[in-house]
Amino acid sequence: MIRILIADDHAIIREGLKQILSCIPDMQVFGEAESGDEALLLIRREQWDVLLLDVTMPGKNILEVIKMAKIQAPRLPILILSMCPEDYQAIRMLNTGADGFLNKASAPEQLVSAIRKVASGGKYISPTLAEKLLESSNTKQEKPLHTKLTNREFQVFIAICTGTSLIDLASNMALSPKTISTYRTRIMTKMNMSQNNELLHYAIKNDLLNN
Repeated sequence: MIRILIADDHAIIREGLKQILSCIPDMQVFGEAESGDEALLLIRREQWDVLLLDVTMPGKNILEVIKMAKIQAPRLPILILSMCPEDYQAIRMLNTGADGFLNKASAPEQLVSAIRKVASGGKYISPTLAEKLLESSNTKQEKPLHTKLTNREFQVFIAICTGTSLIDLASNMALSPKTISTYRTRIMTKMNMSQNNELLHYAIKNDLLNN
């Protein structure tokens, strides 16, 4: 029996996933979490065979949740669920430690296949994402500017683009405004930009704000 933990802040999504998996004899949802923090708490308390993890939930950034989950349970397979198309955000999650990425618009059969794949120790990615992974690993191909950023820099980059002030961002991340300002400077340097509106234009052009 594959013991599954679902982490999604929408009750209707959790119920839908449970309904799909209730028909699969070798799978059962034994736990639910409404936030990344709650998911991490359940991971510390119990053993799971697969974590179904939503991209956008209250609390910690998705990359932090993945990283901490892997620290707490290194062998726990993590399957990311997202409403957004597969892109370089998905690649970043996989590089952080996720074992698979699945769009929520996928057929139920794909969900079941993905769970079985990661539960058996494999990786689950679609042909589209596999192609992008190949592209991102090709050193001869020019990579998007935002792929030069570290996970923390990328988090600051997105926050700036969504209009979060440096003071509020510092408070949210438990860092000093000076540290956030330093991150902003590094981001500007790596992306060869000088104004916040340039960052925003780039984020919109590359569809980075809908993930």
